[in-house]
Amino acid sequence: MSAAGDAPRTVFGLVEHQALLRPQAVYAIQAEGEQRLSFGALRDSCLEVSALLRRHGTQPGDTVSLVMPNGLMTLRLLLGALYGGWCVNPVNLLSQAEQMRYVLEHSDCRLVFVAPEWEEAVRAHLETLEREVTMVVIAADAAGLAWPGVPPDPHPAPGQGVRVTGFAAPGPDALALLMYTSGTTGVPKGVMLTQANLAANAASISAQHGLAPSDRVLGVLPLYHINAFAVTMLAPLAHGGSVAMAARFSAARFWIQAQACGCTWLNVVPTMISYLLEAEPPVAALTPGLRFCRSASAALPPEHLLTFENRFGIAVVETMGLTETVAPSFSNPLAAEQRKVGSVGRASGCEARVIDAQCQPVADGQNGELAIRGPNVMRGYYKNEAATAAAFTPDGWLRTGDLGHRDGDGFYFVTGRIKELIIKGGENIAPREIDEALLRHPAVLDAAAVGIPDQHYGQEIMACVVLRPGSTLNESELREFSLGQLGRYKTPSVIRFVSELPRGPSGKVQRLKLLDMPS
Repeated sequence: MSAAGDAPRTVFGLVEHQALLRPQAVYAIQAEGEQRLSFGALRDSCLEVSALLRRHGTQPGDTVSLVMPNGLMTLRLLLGALYGGWCVNPVNLLSQAEQMRYVLEHSDCRLVFVAPEWEEAVRAHLETLEREVTMVVIAADAAGLAWPGVPPDPHPAPGQGVRVTGFAAPGPDALALLMYTSGTTGVPKGVMLTQANLAANAASISAQHGLAPSDRVLGVLPLYHINAFAVTMLAPLAHGGSVAMAARFSAARFWIQAQACGCTWLNVVPTMISYLLEAEPPVAALTPGLRFCRSASAALPPEHLLTFENRFGIAVVETMGLTETVAPSFSNPLAAEQRKVGSVGRASGCEARVIDAQCQPVADGQNGELAIRGPNVMRGYYKNEAATAAAFTPDGWLRTGDLGHRDGDGFYFVTGRIKELIIKGGENIAPREIDEALLRHPAVLDAAAVGIPDQHYGQEIMACVVLRPGSTLNESELREFSLGQLGRYKTPSVIRFVSELPRGPSGKVQRLKLLDMPS
């Protein structure tokens, strides 16, 4: 990577830099397959995708949606559109039908790439829209673009600011990504991120984790989520490393894939760590070169972190971020002796503070809302000025909606979401405190607490619990255990045993959906 002052400020610049520096080096491989993509081939592919998009009547600045699972073609289409100056909108495949239709309508997309298995559903959505949207069907693992008559672009000379077949390379302020939040409390909001936002966090991730061209990450998270988009797809473009792209996460195949692909680091969410702890241990020895496992997007219970490290001998680096900050904005250090279990780490690539209800900073150790400011922070929410204004403090800090505190060493601890805070008899109770207490019981695989209406206290505590396979535990036994862990006031008054918890694509529990789960 070039010196900080010369670091590319666009995705176009990241691709050009690596294609010039190491054109033959591998950028991406299939986790289980033969396809490989070098940096030079990636640049050629980006030019081809740009030509294809213009052939279909779109122009740089237009929004292009993708309804596709993981695959090297998905990777190529996303990066090709970004390289050429289009705005990409990866659609969450876990969306409910009405949410997907809303995103396709609200995003103003001009073209949508669709995997064959999604063609029928997407076509039905597009038929309800008042504008015309071009649909291009292509498999996520297709070997080539395979559109006869679409010539590749003449290759421009490498470097930022060059002309690419009649249009200028995208500038740092160009809108690059429109990614919609899960919308658990209403309709999804479209987060607007620029080329500069994306490039800044790609560089920050690479620096924070000490990544180099020799590093390869196992990509099991979906590319329609900001974590995979930023960490597994974009970061290797900043440090010249590579990604082994898996079609999906499989606890049974995870370690086999990591070993076969020669991965040096892992990028997962807490739900995956939970599944890996429950799966059969790997038959073969773990890859000697695996340096660390990065956990992000949701709180990782300390018991799971320590158990994972002890069982697999791989350090876990806990991080945290938002779609609005291009994924990570906090990270623990790589050095084990410097990390703090239970903390999301220090501010990474940005500034952070804890503020009170009046948006004023509070002292270390005091609880409040985490706020962020820096080059990774979004432009705002698409076509939603009210939500954009509410998301920022008067002096320009992004309000995360996360509750927590900072300690004297600058480490941040998150206790929950403002909207999910349980207020019982006037006392604020963080749901995560209840979750972690219940997870200490050996029969409990997963747990999540939420506030429910109560005529006396305003709210009471309900917990939904998933038991480990073969375990037997009844409500009275778990309540007795909770009394010892939490005391009477914080022990859940209602305990429901369920088969699984509702989670979004990042692994975060969608707590408000717990209220609708059957008794």
